[in-house]
Amino acid sequence: QVQLEESGGGLVYAGESLLLSCAASGFRSELWTLNWYRQAPGKQRELVASLTCDDDTNYADFVKGRFTISRDNAKNRLFLHMEDLKPDDTAVYYCTRENYWGQGTQVTVSS
Repeated sequence: QVQLEESGGGLVYAGESLLLSCAASGFRSELWTLNWYRQAPGKQRELVASLTCDDDTNYADFVKGRFTISRDNAKNRLFLHMEDLKPDDTAVYYCTRENYWGQGTQVTVSS
């Protein structure tokens, strides 16, 4: 059974950092493209970053240079290291694989 469980969200001030983690189970994460999406109140979900099984990365323009996606294959976990956070980064962040989504973790950035 495929499951994705995010953690690490919270309330931070602008300019601070957070590390989001996604625990994958029921499949080997290293064999799939994994993504982080986010959804802010009143807005559509948007892709933040992707990591392929070949370790190629792709970032949305609004996070380039601030966010880093990575994976620990031994622990079957996906990470999103977020630096220089801005109030506009406030959203629920989701870990996803094809056809599967986690429940999300709330990130709130206060000015």
